[in-house]
Amino acid sequence: MSLMKFNKRPWGNLVSNDFFNNDDFFNGGSWLGKLEEPAMNVKENDDNFEIELAAPGYDKKDFNVSIDNGCLNISAENSNVKKEEEDNYSRKEFSYSSFQKSLRLPESVADDKIKASYKDGLLKFKIAKKEEAKKHSPKTVEIS
Repeated sequence: MSLMKFNKRPWGNLVSNDFFNNDDFFNGGSWLGKLEEPAMNVKENDDNFEIELAAPGYDKKDFNVSIDNGCLNISAENSNVKKEEEDNYSRKEFSYSSFQKSLRLPESVADDKIKASYKDGLLKFKIAKKEEAKKHSPKTVEIS
């Protein structure tokens, strides 16, 4: 058996486009939404690189950060279970989210001098450059 795209919905407009979109479903989307990588900003300064990763909804303990073979590997995973019980019904809701991201670090960084912090949904890294890679002010030489 195989699935075929059906351009006209046999059920008419009973289900809105916001909930179910045939085009998204057959082109890699799903009913539960799409998995997306967090937005990221990278900024280079004279002495370091600054990376900001938007990852709201996580706790500091949800992150796993490592450096391996010149790559900064960032992953996060969390899950949540809400359970509600009353006399005549019970309801349980599950949520799960995760992501993985790897960044190749330039050879100019000192990978032993990386600082990370997480606050207000923003994971921040400050990666120091090696001394020889830092921009230095030109030095004047006096002529005698």
